[in-house]
Amino acid sequence: MHNAPILQYLKQHGQHLDAEIAVATGIPLQKVRLSLSDLSARGEISQCSVTRFNDGKPFVGTLCRVAGSIPPSTPGRKPGAKS
Repeated sequence: MHNAPILQYLKQHGQHLDAEIAVATGIPLQKVRLSLSDLSARGEISQCSVTRFNDGKPFVGTLCRVAGSIPPSTPGRKPGAKS
């Protein structure tokens, strides 16, 4: 499988969609998805299904990151924050 380059990519670049990982590593999307499923089953990564809209068209993908890592918070106001 292609687990090693995918895991290395996530460690270096943080959270990304499966399609972005495929483009960046040059591994076909279907093989990336199989590797991500294997890595998730082994507890090495966390993944969730997301839907993004590009020009009004839905794009469904899998967002992945190394298990135990927390992405940096985004700038701006947060829901429920006191002003």
